[in-house]
Amino acid sequence: MQKHPDFDETARQIWQGGLDALARAQAQGSQVLDALVQEGLAMQRRTQAMAGSVAEKAQAAFNQKLGDNFSDKLSDNLGQQWSKLEGLFEERVARTLQRLGLPTAQELQALKDRIARLEAELEATNTDGRGTARATKTAARKKTTGAAKTAARKTPTRKTAAKQTR
Repeated sequence: MQKHPDFDETARQIWQGGLDALARAQAQGSQVLDALVQEGLAMQRRTQAMAGSVAEKAQAAFNQKLGDNFSDKLSDNLGQQWSKLEGLFEERVARTLQRLGLPTAQELQALKDRIARLEAELEATNTDGRGTARATKTAARKKTTGAAKTAARKTPTRKTAAKQTR
């Protein structure tokens, strides 16, 4: 196998070119790195600007398609859904309370109104001057305590009842 005479010379020149490139890269390394950093920053700014314009266009298209009052429509829709949910909950609670036999709010209000009306009627019939209602209450109390004392006298005590059974 025969070597080409220029082969050695070409290999030597390539070797020297590589060493020269390495020496230049070492000497100018920081300058090249700074240039690359500046170029990267410029590219980042361009891509951010493009992304911003694309986002603005997308927002405009979104607003145009759905309307400018999209948030109002959304909140109204959510409010209606929430009202439906509250209605269902109240209905189920009312049915459960009815099954348990508890009165509804309307029934309690009607009862309160009836009691207030009856109290007013009672007050109107009992007060015919200066304190007839008070005298009626005192008489009712006396009757109750007198009846209790009479019942207590008629009932034998335990000791008496025990002696009678023997």
